[in-house]
Amino acid sequence: MDMFENLTEKIKGKEIKIVFPEGTEPRIQGAAVRLKSEGLVEPLLIGNVEEVTTAAKERGFNISDIQIFDPENYDKIDEMVASFVERRKGKATESQAKESLKDENYFGTMLVHMGLADGLVSGAVHSTGDTVRPALQIIKTKPGVSRTSGAFIMIRGREQEKYLFADCAININPNAQELAEIAVESAKTAEMFGIEPNVALLSFSTKGSASSPEQEKVAEAAKIAQELAPEYNIDGELQFDAAFVQTVANQKAPDSNVAGKATVFVFPEIQSGNIGYKIAQRFGAFEAVGPILQGLNKPISDLSRGCVEEDVYKTAIITANQTLV
Repeated sequence: MDMFENLTEKIKGKEIKIVFPEGTEPRIQGAAVRLKSEGLVEPLLIGNVEEVTTAAKERGFNISDIQIFDPENYDKIDEMVASFVERRKGKATESQAKESLKDENYFGTMLVHMGLADGLVSGAVHSTGDTVRPALQIIKTKPGVSRTSGAFIMIRGREQEKYLFADCAININPNAQELAEIAVESAKTAEMFGIEPNVALLSFSTKGSASSPEQEKVAEAAKIAQELAPEYNIDGELQFDAAFVQTVANQKAPDSNVAGKATVFVFPEIQSGNIGYKIAQRFGAFEAVGPILQGLNKPISDLSRGCVEEDVYKTAIITANQTLV
């Protein structure tokens, strides 16, 4: 059973509700119809009812059994506005809340916050900021996690060779504490995908072979992560070859419990993370699944604007699985 077959089996028949704010988008509608027909999730579409249904009809999609929420005509909007104001704790007035909730991403995020949906998938036509900003303001990060982060599952071949790369999407230059939190959350995400979490915090240096503020940050992050989650194998700082190749690990980090067998790779900042996953994707023929947002109280997923229907389908399956953790 491959990774997605396994994830699919976990959620089948559980009626997990996933909201899609981009209700008129054809890639979203196609994935929603498929997810509904296969009994994997209960999709909720957001948009003007007439516009959503007309768009679906024009594309040959039958969405008669899929619920549509219209922010402009929602019968519980007063309750949602009150909940929004309370959640923002003085940072939004009632009139500001009403204006914000006209935005489909804010409206969809509030459905998740109020328990009317279990997770959200957006980003087919919106930027990452449009998706993440409401999540950070309303859903917020878990206790002990100061920032959300973005991970990619890297998959290759029939044997389902799998690794996790983070943070490749959100934090430009995390400090040592933030990097440690990313490492711990990445270990948890890896477990969800059946990856044994051996977590390497990457650098251009291995165990002090070079000295600089950049190297010191990663080494400090490794110490913090080990204290935060002693149940996981986490180590650093490690160069990629020391983390991945056993013969190099034997020479450079013989006492490490991660070197040579790392499965989770935490990059020191977003530039190397983004470049690294794309090199693996293009040169190494890995499929990059993500970004998977980590560290939030409830699952919110961000699509690429270049996504296809299959990406939406798979991201919804991942998001539904996150609700089980």
